[in-house]
Amino acid sequence: MTVSTAAKPSAPTARHRYGEGALIVCDNLVRIYKVADLEVVALQGLDLLVDTGEIVAIVGASGSGKSTLLNILGGLDTPSAGRAIVAGHDLGQMGRRERTRYRRRVTGIVWQQTDRNLLPYLTAIENIELPMVLDGARNRGPRSRELLDLVGLADRAGHRPERLSGGEQQRVAIAVALANRPSVLLADEPTGELDSTTSAEVFGLLRRINAELGTTIVVVTHDALVSDQVSRTVSIRDGRTSTETVRRTERNDAGEHRVIAEEFAVLDRAGRLQLPRAHVETLSLKDRVRLRLEDDHVGVWPDQSRSGNDAKERS
Repeated sequence: MTVSTAAKPSAPTARHRYGEGALIVCDNLVRIYKVADLEVVALQGLDLLVDTGEIVAIVGASGSGKSTLLNILGGLDTPSAGRAIVAGHDLGQMGRRERTRYRRRVTGIVWQQTDRNLLPYLTAIENIELPMVLDGARNRGPRSRELLDLVGLADRAGHRPERLSGGEQQRVAIAVALANRPSVLLADEPTGELDSTTSAEVFGLLRRINAELGTTIVVVTHDALVSDQVSRTVSIRDGRTSTETVRRTERNDAGEHRVIAEEFAVLDRAGRLQLPRAHVETLSLKDRVRLRLEDDHVGVWPDQSRSGNDAKERS
């Protein structure tokens, strides 16, 4: 009996799918709305990854697509194309019942408008218990009191929203959003109607929740100053991610801590790159540009030949 010593063919290397391991994956996400006879493209192939335990700010001007993104991540809207995955749930493939369970258990949302967060005829503690009631949870009392204590409002348990300040209402809203222990907390302009001091307090609370509970937090806002409160800011422009700003703390030679912020342009998997508007305007970039591949970078500059032809045509 002879035994072959020929090497067996090695198993093919598994290909990693985009976003594998991330808690939130937006892969070439598209959302198109039809208004009368017109089609409005709110998201145009957006890519985004958020890891477990991150706190991220999504910023952009009105109409940039950030609210559409939040609605999709919150299970309130569905993508027209592409993938949106949150905690293993494919948001484009869920049925009605699964989507309801997803909204109750996987995500919690804090809206800018108080009347969307709290029912006016319920007390603070009753508002917090309501999501647990809808999900059939038991031992609601201890959980709701724990959350009230977490947001610093243990002495406001019996107060209705009308007897709470704006900042206190948002704190209760955060507790409501956390009631069913969601994997992701989504906040839509959570400080949009608050003064600067109260806004700082609310963001301090969000950072504390992120640190103590490990809850992943995504804040959507048009206020660029809010982004200073988090370690990563993703900017959306024209329905795509355009830039990311990453902040880190380092210690200098004197032993003092300082915050360093670096802005990066986002290159999507199709090779598309949105240059910062200030760069485009400063260099008068338009229509087409020249590219040159160097050893460690790519150069981008205006097409001077096109500019010369334009000048001749005008003369």
